[in-house]
This record gives sequence, structure tokens and C-alpha cells, in this order.
Amino acid sequence: MSQDETRILIIDDEAAIRSLLKSSLESHSYETKEAITAKAGLIQAKDFHPHLILLDLGLPDMNGLEVLKELRSWTQIPIIILTVTDDEAIKVRLLDAGADDYLTKPFGTHELLARVRVALRHRGHEEATPIFRSGDLEVNLSERKVSVNGEVVKLTSTEFEVLTLLVRDHGKVIPQAQIMKKVWGILAEEQSHYLRIYINQLRKKIEVNTSEPKHILTEPGVGYRLV
Repeated sequence: MSQDETRILIIDDEAAIRSLLKSSLESHSYETKEAITAKAGLIQAKDFHPHLILLDLGLPDMNGLEVLKELRSWTQIPIIILTVTDDEAIKVRLLDAGADDYLTKPFGTHELLARVRVALRHRGHEEATPIFRSGDLEVNLSERKVSVNGEVVKLTSTEFEVLTLLVRDHGKVIPQAQIMKKVWGILAEEQSHYLRIYINQLRKKIEVNTSEPKHILTEPGVGYRLV
């Protein structure tokens, strides 16, 4: 899918932010649609069929977190949250609710475009690797499906990307730097805290006891291993 075929929905009530996003994205051949309220955004999410959503956390008619949860009840398209907060606890809640990434305001065009490319790459990734099974865990990379004890587990695009890397080299220790480089590319140096957050999120979803993980193991000071 080329950029000029990629549709991005902007849900933000700030005119200046919408203008920045629209001009930055359209100058790189993305097609955009704007919504200034949560209600309008939810309608456009179904009518516009976007490949990516940029969602402001502070909308006038509904909390952005609730909008995120509503979207995740029926779609797994990448969602990047726009927020003024740098509070890690809030960011964890956003990731836990299904956000693929977040941008802290103010942000520059370079960072915006880089994160958009990463999110779209994760969503478009296809893999024909055989199904991985270990105990109660099953990962089907070609169908992008994960299940625990036969129950399907919903992962965000980025969570699935991290798990995919671990599955490909299961049994081996994957260095943290290698995971960050492959998942976040040129942004890797800025994502050191991201990886820890995503590993924690994955453990919450696939481990019976997160304090004593059986699948995603930490090798202190080195990286992670999937068994």
C-alpha cells in the first residue's frame, strides 16, 4: 500500500494541531479526514475506513481513553494517542487499553511522520511462519492471532510486533537493543522505556502469573527470551 492510498483520521478539537497534522501528512501524500469531537470521530472511523487514527486524549465530549476503548471494541487498526501529559502511569493505561503509540505535545513533524510510518509498518506486516505453541500459549503469525488456553487474546499492533520477534527466535535471548531497533527503527534510542512497558503489557495478556512468567523470560542486563 502506497502512501497516497493510506487514509489517516485526525480526531482533535484544537484547530492549530489539526492544521499541523493535516499539512504534515498531506505533504507526504497521506489522505486525511478531520473530526473535532469524539462522536464525529467514531462515525468517521466507520465511514472513512482509515488505516490509522490520530486520537487526542482531551476531547470536549468524551475522554480520549473511552474513545480508544470504544474503537478497540470493533477494530484493531493502529491508533496513536496525542497527549499533553508525560505521566508514565497514564501512558501504561493507554497502552493497556489498546493504543499502539502516543505522541506528547508539542511534537515536531519529523517525530510525527516517523511514528506514523512505524505504526503503519506494524499493521501491514505479514508473516508466514508456522504456528508457535508452548504450553497454554499459541501464536499464529500468518493470521496474527494469539490464544491462551484456547481463548483468543487481543494484542495491539506493536505488542504483536514485539511478540513476533520473540517467536521467530524462540528459545534464544534477544538483546533489548535488537528488539528496539527492529520495532522502532530510527526512534530506537528514544524507546528504552517503551520496551519494558510493552513486555509488561504482553505478560499481563499471556502469562498466568506476571510475577513468575513462564513464557517471556528476562535475562537481566541482556534481553528477553520466549520459551
